[in-house]
Amino acid sequence: MKKKIAMLLTGVVVASMALAGCSGSKGLETDELNISVYKGVEIDEVAKPGEVTDEDVENYIQSNLQMKATKEEITDRPVESGDTATIDFTGKIDGVEFDGGSATDYPLVIGSGQFIEGFEESVIGHSIGDTYDWQGVFPADYTNPEYADKEVVFTITVKNISKEVVPELNDDFVKDVSKKSKNVDEYRKEAKEQLKKDNEKNYESSISQAVWQKVLDNTEVKKYPEEEVKKITDSLIDQYKTTAEYYEQDYETFIQEQMGYTVDVFEKQVDDAAKASIKQTMVTEAIADKEKIKLGEKEYEEQLKAMASDYGYEDVDALKESAEEEDLKEIALNNMVKEWLKEHCVQKSAE
Repeated sequence: MKKKIAMLLTGVVVASMALAGCSGSKGLETDELNISVYKGVEIDEVAKPGEVTDEDVENYIQSNLQMKATKEEITDRPVESGDTATIDFTGKIDGVEFDGGSATDYPLVIGSGQFIEGFEESVIGHSIGDTYDWQGVFPADYTNPEYADKEVVFTITVKNISKEVVPELNDDFVKDVSKKSKNVDEYRKEAKEQLKKDNEKNYESSISQAVWQKVLDNTEVKKYPEEEVKKITDSLIDQYKTTAEYYEQDYETFIQEQMGYTVDVFEKQVDDAAKASIKQTMVTEAIADKEKIKLGEKEYEEQLKAMASDYGYEDVDALKESAEEEDLKEIALNNMVKEWLKEHCVQKSAE
């Protein structure tokens, strides 16, 4: 079943009606909404990307090496710092087990600082099959004040030891991860160019999002399509009801316990979210109509290629398989409108 790709949600700010209908106006008005200003919108200046440094390149490469890391099982030695020890543990305060103090098959990275001081260090030197008691003290500023400053005894069993093996940066690794580079030097140059492209893309995206948000803030929706709002809210609520059934809870209990809201408050938020999504579609279509921004076949194909890349799909066909065409066209038109707004915005430097 294809999943719907939702547009980003946002709030509503009342817009001015003063410029509506005037020749040369920077806003527009329809029967459904009023945008006080969309053409030449002013935003805070977005800082341009700096130079890509050698350190940036090395961090990028190290990140890619880390992504290719493999896990090696250890059977011929005790636990060392940096290993992942799979453990069972049971904690007791004054001889009584306490909530949150026990776990089974817990993967503990030694040195990660996940537990109170001394716990992880105690595992070092123990071998698979070892069971031992370790005594410690909860810190005074422990997150659960009920346990602060109290002595605790953990019974710990080491069940498995493994370590992460990060590949070496060499020509073989480069050939495995790159379609362009054949050696490490070429890969470093490729990494630098990729970082430059990423920085520029992030810069352009920051401008686009700032302009879009400003236009939404400048928009007052006078009349929402009630049937469309109901359709979206009902769909979202049905999803939560289905999830509640999965957890073997009734809908009201699930919303209260899992979401932390009463049903009335939760459904009001769902209604607001539906209206925020519809508002974006309304604004997109109104500006596209006013500025004659058309989503033809050529533009649609270009947008699909960009979207497939941005969303991490293998190709356009994979993107099409994951979403309804109506949703993809809606996003494509929105991207075109955002691009138009970006080209016509004004960046103002901070005084």
